[in-house]
Amino acid sequence: MTIFPKGVCCKKIQFEIENNTIKTVKFIGGCPGNLQAISLLIEGMPIDEVIAKFKGNLCRNGTSCTDQLAKALEKFINDTQ
Repeated sequence: MTIFPKGVCCKKIQFEIENNTIKTVKFIGGCPGNLQAISLLIEGMPIDEVIAKFKGNLCRNGTSCTDQLAKALEKFINDTQ
């Protein structure tokens, strides 16, 4: 799935889900070192755990790259139920 976040530095977030687990995450744009590290840390984690950790994590403009990912994961869950 690909999303185009709003109000953050990264321009695109791509992720794959398998059995309610984060398989891969790739942030395009933004702070590459931090976002690559975040991707590595959450790959293999359950979706619900990632949402719980990232939702409401704010940077500027009342959101963050990780908050935008959490919102996209919530939408993914709602759309697949």
